[in-house]
Amino acid sequence: MKEQIFTNDVILSWLQYYAKNTPIDLEHVKIIDITKKNKNVIPTVEAHKTTLIFTNAGINDIFYRLWNAGLGECDVWYNEGSDPSGQILNKKVKDMIDRGINASAGMLIINPNARNTAKIGLNNEIFERGSIHYVNSEIRAIILNKLMVAPQDDICVIGGESIAIEAALIAAEGSVTAVEYSKSDRATLEDNVAHFDLHNVRIVDHVDAESMKDCPVFSTAFLVASASTDQELAYLTSLNPNISVVIYTLDFKVAATLPDTLNSLGINDVETIQLSVNKLASNHTFKPEPTTWIITGRAQGNM
Repeated sequence: MKEQIFTNDVILSWLQYYAKNTPIDLEHVKIIDITKKNKNVIPTVEAHKTTLIFTNAGINDIFYRLWNAGLGECDVWYNEGSDPSGQILNKKVKDMIDRGINASAGMLIINPNARNTAKIGLNNEIFERGSIHYVNSEIRAIILNKLMVAPQDDICVIGGESIAIEAALIAAEGSVTAVEYSKSDRATLEDNVAHFDLHNVRIVDHVDAESMKDCPVFSTAFLVASASTDQELAYLTSLNPNISVVIYTLDFKVAATLPDTLNSLGINDVETIQLSVNKLASNHTFKPEPTTWIITGRAQGNM
């Protein structure tokens, strides 16, 4: 079957079809076309009460994945064909886990328990453990605040596995390129991408022109400071002279030298902050987490 192209006219016809045949208020419907871009269906349904999804035939596990993510009680409105006509059907996601998509079409998913809020500072227990020691969730929330991720941003994340996941959840219309030098860490990140059902994350093993030849121009970069940070920053600023950067380190000496490194690359407005988190332990004393430094800046090149 030839893949259907969901033009504006086609999308409007599906909206009219559902408006006439269902009692659903479509005022705040979220529309995603997963035939064009790498869209994250599960996070979108979690965040919106009404989602209109356009998809091609051949996706066999979409309802199982929704059910597995705890969305089994959501209502699905759909028909059996490729056109917005004929009988409209309504079932729960949990009753559709054994079927896939057999025609290019649009379907409505209603999630009455949706929370249209960004997920920032996820509990570390939510992530797949694997080989990675994750940053404290409170620190991660501040890092994401400094990154100021927008829905359409294209972001590079170097050595920050949980940052890559949370950034991908927020940048629903953009993308995340995650750089992991360690094979075991790449495997754990792949597990997390599958666990969160993300389709806008690309994982590479190096920062250079060959590894990133098909990547977009990044608007923002997050780096865990390492011996290769200078080389990584030089490459990223060569791609986008106006890139914004956020760097994480536990080493005070590294934090002290990074502003000069950033300035030499044309990255100005540098800010260094120190973060300390103390948590109350079972013996009623506060246990300090490792002190963290976060360095931020924005390159001021000529575009």
